[in-house]
Amino acid sequence: MRIEAIRQALRDTGAKDCHVERVLRAWSQGKALDAGPRHQPADSYLPLALRKALPDLAAELSGLARLRSEHPGEDGSSRLLVELADGQMAESVLLPRDGLCVSTQIGCAVGCTFCMTGRDGLLRQVSSGEMVAQVVLGRSRRPVKRVVFMGMGEPSHNIDNVLDAIDLLGTAGAIGHKNLVFSTVGDLRVFSRLPQQRVVPALAISLHSTRAELRAQLLPKAAPIAPAELVDLAEHYARTTGYPIQYQWTLLDGINDSFEEMDGIVDLLAGKYAIMNLIPYNATAALDYRRPPLERVTALARYLHGRGIRTTVRNSAGQDIDGGCGQLRARQHEAESGGDTGSAPLKRHRSRRQGANSVV
Repeated sequence: MRIEAIRQALRDTGAKDCHVERVLRAWSQGKALDAGPRHQPADSYLPLALRKALPDLAAELSGLARLRSEHPGEDGSSRLLVELADGQMAESVLLPRDGLCVSTQIGCAVGCTFCMTGRDGLLRQVSSGEMVAQVVLGRSRRPVKRVVFMGMGEPSHNIDNVLDAIDLLGTAGAIGHKNLVFSTVGDLRVFSRLPQQRVVPALAISLHSTRAELRAQLLPKAAPIAPAELVDLAEHYARTTGYPIQYQWTLLDGINDSFEEMDGIVDLLAGKYAIMNLIPYNATAALDYRRPPLERVTALARYLHGRGIRTTVRNSAGQDIDGGCGQLRARQHEAESGGDTGSAPLKRHRSRRQGANSVV
């Protein structure tokens, strides 16, 4: 169900726009649909026909995203396996410090070789209503003040629904615009459309390599935009919006964790309004990739810091429960079907060049 369909269902009761927005505000903030001014009964601010329709609408909205299982992590995160109305499974992640990561697709067409989500390709789009419903579900469990569209799927491939969800969350949902983060592998539509929105989100770019050939192998169906061009487009977005770009770099042992790659990052990001997030790979038995040793990760972070690149090391939430994006859904699917598929890894290489090994 798209947000516009929810609006229309409310209008069909005879509700005026002010009543529609009041109900959407209550829903997106995780409150009862008839929630309104303190100490005032609903009959003082909602028309009778709308009030009578709310129980059925509430049941329909609650069915958009139901909790199938929850998997708390030691880092304060909690991965949620979410069942949508048609029985498809998506994943959301409650993050430390009042954050939530939501899914925008069931499956993914990009086919990143290190990601479980894309193994079966794209199955269907997640509607704008289903995205907001993931936020509502998250808010039923803890406060949510930041939403990142960084779960299953490529948001730019479902851009209309994602932007509709962002618009509602950044207005009725009372989430600050810079706390709504659109994550993408790179798509020209992102740079043309996002700046034109009423709610302009922050931007995260999945880079993973500065070498076009390797990046094309790791992200085989991403838009063919050279890393340097992608960074130039992102830098213009950052300077226009005032939000730094968050670059994502999944560290794969022996593949993209060389110091030559770090030099490539320095060449691309020196002087840019950017943050580089190094993310040690969240290993899974189904894919033959490994995370680099801790000492190498910290050496790489120190190396970038020493060359003026603002860098963080960010473990994927749920490392201790084998819960990276797509893994909960994949385990559920394999448990039901008895199947198991994998993906061949890229050839590993290791630079002989060494760096410091102190913790940043």
